[in-house]
Amino acid sequence: MTTQKAFASQADLEEKKVTFERLSEHAWAYTAEGDPNTGIVIGRDAVMVVDTQATPVMAADVIRRIREVTAAPIKYVLLSHYHAVRVLGASAFKAEGLEQVIASEATLALIQERGEQDKASEIGRFPRLFRNVESVPPGLTWPMLTFSGRLTLDLGGVKVEMFSPGRGHTAGDTVAWLPEERVLFSGDLVEFDATPYCGDAHFTDWPATLDAIAALGAQALVPGRGPALKGAEQVAAGLGGTRAFVSELYAAVRAGVQAGEELKSVYQRTIAALRPKYGHWVIFDHCMPFDVTRAYDEAGGTAHPRIWTAERDVEMWKALEGA
Repeated sequence: MTTQKAFASQADLEEKKVTFERLSEHAWAYTAEGDPNTGIVIGRDAVMVVDTQATPVMAADVIRRIREVTAAPIKYVLLSHYHAVRVLGASAFKAEGLEQVIASEATLALIQERGEQDKASEIGRFPRLFRNVESVPPGLTWPMLTFSGRLTLDLGGVKVEMFSPGRGHTAGDTVAWLPEERVLFSGDLVEFDATPYCGDAHFTDWPATLDAIAALGAQALVPGRGPALKGAEQVAAGLGGTRAFVSELYAAVRAGVQAGEELKSVYQRTIAALRPKYGHWVIFDHCMPFDVTRAYDEAGGTAHPRIWTAERDVEMWKALEGA
């Protein structure tokens, strides 16, 4: 008798150890053993936070650690993309001097189109990450400042460049780059020892986007999940691992679509093919049903990712993971 595995990450209840480490004169990384990361840039006059954690209560721990090293106001929050687990903690920074919540115009469009559905979907998938979800104010996290192209801010002694290197994890992915210190905050465009979530991805674009990131020549990189990458060799490993996973998954799924196979058979074959190499990565079992479903859609001609709702999540999971 086989037992259906728990939905998404509902069985993932083990607390993770947080690491707060300095990567350069002005850059810090807040990481937690494969949970979503937060990046911090500390200037003389202001602090920027890249991604906020999932709730204000969880963001309070980020603030506590920042306050151990600086009293400068946290003026800026950058949303690397729209996913709820990255943005719903933003309200915690209002008492810390917050002036601007920044996002790309493409990210704003996605919040407008699917923010409410995504919020309900993610809270259902990640009970541990959304602990104290009642602390999240009603509604969505809306950017105060949006941009296309490139936006540069001086925090006092450190320049931060924000731009989209291309589509990948979502259509609105934005990175923060410290050109003088060669530190990059990639959001979920890059993962390390953690499975890329591809439910809203653009598979055919993602490898070229990673090439654009590689061309920057970063000497440190804070991925969306996993430990901070230090030195050119670790950065290359993070980029290479993400590229390999995305490319191998999409190639396997596309072959099944071209052969006329049904989604469930493509899923079973793809997860069996990828598990030996990637099965030890964090949230592998969580991500694969969503990843294969999106890849199947894209390979079948659905260019714009379908919206995930809490109801669609459960229906998909039952269809792929049921007996």
